[in-house]
Amino acid sequence: MVRLATVGDAGPHLVPIVFALDGDRVVSAVDHKPKRTTRLQRLANIARDPRVSLLADHYDDDWEALWWVRADGHARLLDDPAAAEQALTLLAARYRQYREDRPDGPVIEITVDRWTGWSASAGAGA
Repeated sequence: MVRLATVGDAGPHLVPIVFALDGDRVVSAVDHKPKRTTRLQRLANIARDPRVSLLADHYDDDWEALWWVRADGHARLLDDPAAAEQALTLLAARYRQYREDRPDGPVIEITVDRWTGWSASAGAGA
C-alpha cells in the first residue's frame, strides 16, 4: 500500500491506495471496499490539478531497517476502455481480491516524473 497525495481547494489530501507499478507508471482503481461516498475527493482533485505524489515507507523498531520512497508525477483518469482494462490486468496480477472481483470504478494512471527515496541501511540522506 502507498499513500496518494493530491491537491484540493482546501489543501493537500492524503489517502492510502493499492497500486500496480509498470516502469514509471503507477495504476490504481476505485474498488469495492466501503467508502463514505462515490464522489471521491481524490478524483475531483486529479481533475482539478493532476500533480500528485505517492509515498511508500517502512517503519521498524530497528531503525537500520527504515526506508521510504516517493514518486512525484501527474495523474489522469483512464477513459479509454482498453487502457483501463490493461491497468486492471496489472492490478489483478498483484491482488487476489481484484482477480476475484474486478473493480468497476474509475482507474487512475500516474506518470512518475521523479523518484526520491531514502534507506537507513544505505546511510543516504533524502
